[in-house]
Amino acid sequence: MVKSLQLQAEMTEEFGVCVFDVTLDCEDGAPVGGEDDHANMVVALANAAQEAPDLVAKGLRRRVGVRVHAVDHAEFAADVHTVVGLAGAALSYLMVPKVESLADVERIVAAMDAAARPGSVPLPLHVLIESPAAVHRAFEIAAHPRVQSISFGLMDFVSSHGGAIPSSAMGVRRPDDGATLDQFHHPLVLRAKLDIASACHAFGKVPSHCVVTEFGDVAALQSAARVASRALGYTRMWSIHPNQIRPIVEALAPDADEVALAAHVVQEAQRAEWAPIAVDGKLHDRASYRYFWHVLERAHQTGRALPEAAMSFFSVPVH
Repeated sequence: MVKSLQLQAEMTEEFGVCVFDVTLDCEDGAPVGGEDDHANMVVALANAAQEAPDLVAKGLRRRVGVRVHAVDHAEFAADVHTVVGLAGAALSYLMVPKVESLADVERIVAAMDAAARPGSVPLPLHVLIESPAAVHRAFEIAAHPRVQSISFGLMDFVSSHGGAIPSSAMGVRRPDDGATLDQFHHPLVLRAKLDIASACHAFGKVPSHCVVTEFGDVAALQSAARVASRALGYTRMWSIHPNQIRPIVEALAPDADEVALAAHVVQEAQRAEWAPIAVDGKLHDRASYRYFWHVLERAHQTGRALPEAAMSFFSVPVH
């Protein structure tokens, strides 16, 4: 966790924007019997992360969240009470794994609000969907106003099928392998990914793709990230090792040619006061303007260099 926070600070300063989230872990990271001590350690890390003097001076806020235990776990209430109560102001979100239903979401939100300090801004909720039943309810979960992002829990999803899905579906097959049913080719896994992405986009939420466990294979990681982004509609992706972060950010970023086109179209549209225009013989209207604006947003969020004329869209006015 400390290494990830350090890398986040370095890359935030490098790009001038926070290009990835750090989720401090109270679930898998906490030893049995040591949950309270672990939660307090996470609180200290989260609070310290937002007090980095160089970043504060430049007005750069980092995105740090905490994953607590599942809502039906004995430590859930204690986790939320400690984390939200003592570090809520330093957090960008709270993440809860193994969310099964809208009722789970409502219970989580109630616990978060009960633990929050009076007058504080309500924390957004990130949820992990990890079972067939939860995937079935993805649209209901995504519709809740406090849910900001849904992540897909690949390994728990596969194991919840009682051996009916092979272990190969937890991995990524080699480029020369056209037969193995990996996480991008097993029909049940692929359907779950598409359902979650569709639910998120229906309600303006962020779909976050699952991990690639082959953390030493950069080519496999980048290929998986590009497929998740271009083919499945995921705009975020989990890493399980700091070495995966830069390749994922690079793979999720729009191509330079697309960024240049987006900047040109949006600028021309602005000059035309958002009326339909022609660019290079192609018609553009408000539908394509919205698309290309999202390209510029994604470029900014991933640290892509923007054309100078487009930088004004993301600059903060000085008063």
